[in-house]
Amino acid sequence: MTVFRVSVLAAALFLMMPPSPTWAQAGLLGRVTRLAPIELAAGKPLAEAPYEIEAGKYYRLPIRADGSQELQLVGPEFFRNVWINEVVINKIEVRPLGLDSIEFDAEGEATITFVPIRPGTFELRTPGTTGESQRVIFNVKG
Repeated sequence: MTVFRVSVLAAALFLMMPPSPTWAQAGLLGRVTRLAPIELAAGKPLAEAPYEIEAGKYYRLPIRADGSQELQLVGPEFFRNVWINEVVINKIEVRPLGLDSIEFDAEGEATITFVPIRPGTFELRTPGTTGESQRVIFNVKG
């Protein structure tokens, strides 16, 4: 067989193969859903409504602080039930194995990209507060 015929035969066999699970996941990080930002400001609600998201989809969540006071968001259950792709702070990309909280000492923005891995209801909240407006709810559908 000539090199051309072998190449054509190999290409035909490749196209006839069923797609593998790896191929199905290859485009996941290319299809990001942008979520409304969480706004950290003294005396203001963190979010207007709960986030309704789906397990297995890729999301981008900006978190912005106005610098009115030092503010923190904690959410160990949320962070344990998502795969974090990266956290971007001042154009610096960090790829952590996990998070427990994020704190702003001054005005700034951090963007977290993640994939929920388990359905359920999870929250991020300002520590030491009990008010409903000081928490963000994530309802993750299966």
